Amino acid sequence: MRACLTLICLLLALPSWAAQLTLELGSASRHWQSEQLLGHPQARDITIEQDVTYKRTQRYRAVPLAVLLEGVEPGDHLQAIALDGFAAEMPAATLLQPGPAQAWLAIEDPDHPWPAIGTGKPSAGPFYLVWTQPQASGIRPEQWPFQISTIRRLAAVEARFPALLPDPALALDDPVRQGFALFQQNCLACHRFNGAGDAQLGPDLNLPHNPTEYFQPAFLRQYIRDPQSLRRWPQAKMPGFSPQVLSEQELDAVLAYLKHMAGRKAGG
Repeated sequence: MRACLTLICLLLALPSWAAQLTLELGSASRHWQSEQLLGHPQARDITIEQDVTYKRTQRYRAVPLAVLLEGVEPGDHLQAIALDGFAAEMPAATLLQPGPAQAWLAIEDPDHPWPAIGTGKPSAGPFYLVWTQPQASGIRPEQWPFQISTIRRLAAVEARFPALLPDPALALDDPVRQGFALFQQNCLACHRFNGAGDAQLGPDLNLPHNPTEYFQPAFLRQYIRDPQSLRRWPQAKMPGFSPQVLSEQELDAVLAYLKHMAGRKAGG
């Protein structure tokens, strides 16, 4: 009993700076506390005019992400893991560039917390990857992961998850190949596919059934564009992909990849 009371007292005595970011970029991990990052020599106040998560102008205390990625090379591949299981796959080259589109790690000050991202939802903290001038490099919404807990260096998606690969006999300019690339950017952060992937949020999109097998084509397009227009529920997390995010030609390519992979189920 006394040991339990002691543990409770220790937990209550923890500082408000308990949020921790883990960087797994090599043989050893590095841990950054919120207090350390807020006081980082290169931390500064930035304004994000078109914040993807909050849908309005937001101001943050942030550190250029590149300064935290010690030892990472442009050809490397990184993954940002969120507290809710979102796992964003990101080529390192874009994250390392100094501009014009620049990646920043925004740090939530526990003494001045950010607003909730929606009714009954938490904030985007404690760590949020934001971009200045994102349009300059075609940065997509899935490249704005929030509630980040870990950033790690991994092999590319193709090497880690061969079950995602389309038929190697396809022509290099086949739309299915473009669809595969777009699937990695826009879908793999939330969904697994053929049992492969690291995301924990959404269902597997090929097992046991591929959505092209049970959705009428028009309804599947509608669902991707605006999920709530087809299936409405309060805790829905899937975002809609507008034509500004995913053009009609790009959506065609994603659907071509899904349909192609319906015939390439794991174990099939």
